[in-house]
Amino acid sequence: MAENLLDKAKEMTRFIHDQFAKDYLEELLKTFGSVQAASRVATDVREIDVLFTPIPTQTANIATLGLLGKMATTTAIFEPFRNPASAEEINDCISKLSSIKSAMQREAKRNQMKIPNSEIPQLWILTPTASKNLICGFGATEKSDWGTGVYFTPKHYRTAIVVIHQLPCTHETLWLRILGRGKVQRQAIDELTALPANNPFLRVTLELLYNLQQNLRINQNTPAEDRELVMRLAPLYQQDREH
Repeated sequence: MAENLLDKAKEMTRFIHDQFAKDYLEELLKTFGSVQAASRVATDVREIDVLFTPIPTQTANIATLGLLGKMATTTAIFEPFRNPASAEEINDCISKLSSIKSAMQREAKRNQMKIPNSEIPQLWILTPTASKNLICGFGATEKSDWGTGVYFTPKHYRTAIVVIHQLPCTHETLWLRILGRGKVQRQAIDELTALPANNPFLRVTLELLYNLQQNLRINQNTPAEDRELVMRLAPLYQQDREH
């Protein structure tokens, strides 16, 4: 009975974090293009987490989001994971991308058109950690112009695995490290609160973190890691309300 309650609590906290990640990406990206959260894949019941289509005139401004902005300069699918993504989960993401590509190709064929390569989404799988065996199993490698922690599969798969805890602790990676876990996420929150008050993404990110705190706080049997996060966010919430 106790184990069942613990499993349910873990599932609930995972759902809370997953919803935060989707809302967070949607809020940060919506200024720069069209965002569809939890979009259904063709006639399949499976859903993708976030589908983003950039506005061409905004691609210069999106650089303010650092590495996340660089990922969003082309049509993109973001699949964030709270727990380390397994090989099966990554395969499922790639399968969903394949379904989208097939649907686009069928539509183009009906209209006797050719799909521009830029319109086919790039899949970004965001995972806190990943083993070397997992990365190697997908034939993924780093590219010098993307830095540490971003692994690209062979070209035609249009997929990259972003290992958040391997990203360097720079301003460029801040908006992705917010989606990390434990120490990595807490450090990113510290960096977030040190940003100038006029930063365009500060307010909305803090509001989403406050909502995350409230949802975690009322959840019974919250794991220790999430209790630490709640405690970290509590004074920020109070300080902000006093200003």
